[in-house]
Amino acid sequence: MGSRNKFGAYRSKILNNRVFNFTYRFIGTLICVGVMTMLFRLVEPFLAIQYIALLFLLPVMLSTVFWGLSAGILSSLLSFLAFNYFFIQPYNTLLVHHTQDLITLTIFLIVAVVMSQLIGKARGALRLARANEWEATKMYNLISNLAGLTDVKKIAEILAGQIVDTFHFNYVEVSIAPWTDEPSLMCSAPEGKNNPGQPSFTFQMATTRNSEGDISCWSNHMILTKEEARLLRAFCDQGALAIERAHFIKGENKTHVLEESDRIKTSLLNSVSHELRSPLAAIKASVSSLRIGAIDWDSAARVELLTTVEEETDALNLLVGNLLDMSRIEAGALNPQKKWNSINEIIMSVIARMRNHLQEHPLVLDLPENLPLIPTDFVMMEQVFTNLLSNSIKYAPANTDITISAKLFADYILLKVINHSPPVPKEHLGHIFDKFFRITQADKVTGTGLGLSICKGIVEAHGGEIWARNQPEGFSFCFTLPRTLNGALPEPPKDYTNG
Repeated sequence: MGSRNKFGAYRSKILNNRVFNFTYRFIGTLICVGVMTMLFRLVEPFLAIQYIALLFLLPVMLSTVFWGLSAGILSSLLSFLAFNYFFIQPYNTLLVHHTQDLITLTIFLIVAVVMSQLIGKARGALRLARANEWEATKMYNLISNLAGLTDVKKIAEILAGQIVDTFHFNYVEVSIAPWTDEPSLMCSAPEGKNNPGQPSFTFQMATTRNSEGDISCWSNHMILTKEEARLLRAFCDQGALAIERAHFIKGENKTHVLEESDRIKTSLLNSVSHELRSPLAAIKASVSSLRIGAIDWDSAARVELLTTVEEETDALNLLVGNLLDMSRIEAGALNPQKKWNSINEIIMSVIARMRNHLQEHPLVLDLPENLPLIPTDFVMMEQVFTNLLSNSIKYAPANTDITISAKLFADYILLKVINHSPPVPKEHLGHIFDKFFRITQADKVTGTGLGLSICKGIVEAHGGEIWARNQPEGFSFCFTLPRTLNGALPEPPKDYTNG
């Protein structure tokens, strides 16, 4: 019963609106022809009848321009009657005694009707062009605002706001249907206004695949023109497509994340299992030989076995450290405790710890004298040099030297680790600091593929940059470190100030 009463009220409003428009056009046309007739009677003594006939085309043209084709046809008939009644002899009657006057009236009526039709068509074409321009402009604004959005809530907010601004509704609600694990949501415009009750219009947002939600509109005038209804329907379709696109992008991102997670997990398990197995096997073999007493405790073989245990334990410790560092980098929890440290001391500490691994690679140090202190985390920077030297040892041929150099600039220090490994293809240079990226096959060169990515994370956490280059003197790892801590340089030693 409520919907029937609502439909009856809606139909009554449409009928009343049509009656009002017809009355408005009829009265306007009648006034226009009447006013023009009185003006023409004032100038009748000065003009010939042919000019009066031409002047009567003016109310026809004005009525058609302002009120449309129906008003133009009505104005043509009224002008014909007024011209005949007031300006054709005998006056004040519709009778015509002369053939010439009859021809004049007939031609006037034909010209007036044809002109009203031509002007009416031109007016309709102009109105259609303006309506199309309005629709195109509004659609362009909506599409521009929705382009590139992947947040469904943001799409709903923009859609509700655009509908209110375009159609001047009192209130608009955009309801989004639930999707997979995401609940339904609702956005409204204008903000801060409450739902006023039953909506005046409700449109469904649907694509060829499924329904994405509904748009409910509240308006004091329950009448939409054809253009408005078509544009509102287009708004619904664009909103549905934007929401569907956002859902597809989210689904695709989730798929990519799962694929990448699976790839990383597989790479990690393959790398770590290989890296763990070799040191553990060496440690077990050495400890077993020592336990069964097969080796004389005072022999050189005992020392060699213990050295093997120490080296392989260090390798395991480095592997675990790399894994922990990478987890901190990915979690954004890598916060270096920067203090004023000597780069020389850091490098010498790493060389001392890696002396056994560097036996087949002579080390060349090209460091300036009186190298200033640099704000760094001592342990983290040790990790950077350890990983870079380990990488150089793996890939450089035996008995080739490794060079560590430093160069001071105004705001930063440039450090290089240069080895004689084969050049890296250009397409790989930008990826060697990616996780698990391996230039050679894993069975040829051992490693987890995490060392260089950890170096990148540590250097960037210090505010520096790191890159790799193929140079004539060899393959080089280059990285920079800022020379200032909180915008200040270290205080010089007291003997320097006194000197």
